[in-house]
Amino acid sequence: MDQRPSPPFPRALMPALHAFTRLHRFLYRSTGGRIGRRMTGSVTSLLLHTTGRRSGERRTVALAYTEDGDSYLVVASNFGQERPPAWLLNLQADPHAELNVGRRRVLVTAQIVMPGEDDYERLLSVASRATHDLFERYRASTARPIPVVRLVPDHH
Repeated sequence: MDQRPSPPFPRALMPALHAFTRLHRFLYRSTGGRIGRRMTGSVTSLLLHTTGRRSGERRTVALAYTEDGDSYLVVASNFGQERPPAWLLNLQADPHAELNVGRRRVLVTAQIVMPGEDDYERLLSVASRATHDLFERYRASTARPIPVVRLVPDHH
């Protein structure tokens, strides 16, 4: 019998979580970053703008992040679900993206760090500490490898 880890959120709660993330993204965008950078307590968020891998259209998602040196770290947890988030697939197809960090706009290049790669455990630990160990709980709830994405500012 397949023994799957239990998700961190009951399935019935997922529509509410997705509605919250849509509202959060709307507020962040419509206020130019004046509202939305702080999610809850000390957890900070950014807007990640990618290019849709199939549509070619601009896609925007609000994500919790932390800084690591000059880079921004986000985790492709997708709430601990079995499928990776669409934004990760977009970055795999085109690693060039743009961020809104509060009112600042930053052009970045994504570096996807997978479990087992150098620095993965350190990066996940840094990101997880910034979210009160939420990413560690997500990792424990899925058999899917959860990448850490380092968003490195483009210095031109």
